[in-house]
Amino acid sequence: MIPYSRQSISDDDIAAVTAVLRSDWLTQGPTVAAFEKALAEYCGTKFAVAVPNGTAALHLAYKAVGLSEGDELITSPNTFVATTNMALVCGAKPVFADIRRDTRNIDEAKIEALITKKTKAIVPVHFAGHPCEMDAIRHIAKKHDLLVIEDACHAIGAEYNGRRIGSLSDLSVFSFHPVKPITTGEGGAILTNNEEYYKKTLVLRTHGIMKDPKKTESIGKWFYEMVDMGFNHRITDIQCALGISQLQRLDQFQSQRETVAQYYFEKLRDESRIILPVRLPHIKHSWHLFAIEVRDVSKRRAVFDYLQKNGIGVQVHYIPVHYQPYYRQLGYGKKKYPNAERYYAGAISLPIYPDLTRAEQDFVIEKLREVLDS
Repeated sequence: MIPYSRQSISDDDIAAVTAVLRSDWLTQGPTVAAFEKALAEYCGTKFAVAVPNGTAALHLAYKAVGLSEGDELITSPNTFVATTNMALVCGAKPVFADIRRDTRNIDEAKIEALITKKTKAIVPVHFAGHPCEMDAIRHIAKKHDLLVIEDACHAIGAEYNGRRIGSLSDLSVFSFHPVKPITTGEGGAILTNNEEYYKKTLVLRTHGIMKDPKKTESIGKWFYEMVDMGFNHRITDIQCALGISQLQRLDQFQSQRETVAQYYFEKLRDESRIILPVRLPHIKHSWHLFAIEVRDVSKRRAVFDYLQKNGIGVQVHYIPVHYQPYYRQLGYGKKKYPNAERYYAGAISLPIYPDLTRAEQDFVIEKLREVLDS
């Protein structure tokens, strides 16, 4: 089976993990801090906090800014449910803005009409690794005194107007699942330039517990205080060792993904029965996904099944959040988002990952053309 994405693990990755396994620290040790420092430096931001997964990163980001009952955030329906689930967990209400047909990202022109007195944040999702229009989104946020929290789970390594994703907003969130541009097995991170949010996130990550150096000096090194309702959202040194090693290969991964994407464009640009993804000139795409659309949506299922039966593990990203039964029970099924719905109706994600061979890619293209011809 050729999957739609997969991790690339080297001998150096294995050696890095093995070294930690042989050390005294499997968790809460120095490798976590080293990974966070490397992440912040790579993305050009002051602070990074590593956590077990992208969902935990979203949760802590929302909690750090005080998102709570009665608040609203504006985001895209074309995302994984974690983006909005964590808002609901905080008591806040997600509000959807439809997507652009070209990038499949939130349509920045539709955001401002949705802002109310309850709106606290805009959460742009960099779908497939193509950054949203951050200048326009930040302008809207500044005008209305709103926070911007980027769901950048697809987009580590991507750039917007020459600046790396992770450095542009109040907070940014990454995921390091095995299908993402780099992996820690499972893992995630919150990046920010705001020291208050950084310190808040550190406390929330470990049960809301902090140690005041003055009190530990006077009372004892064992002394700690729970100052907030926190969580066990800690990541291990084992995962972070893999993360440091993977981060050193991220630019190489990006180059390999770009090569795969360009070959698809070269071979499929004349294929009128599908819609290819776009890349706007002022951005650098991470190519986490290569998502096409079948123009005749009645044939999407047949195309999907044919590719799967031929050992090509295509996927669909994503079922719009407002289609999900849980969200329909909350009343989200009443409103239509025609661009997101049209995209979903024809969407198929083709394989793209660093170790995908040219022969495998040719096979994908051959089978795609076969089923479109049939």
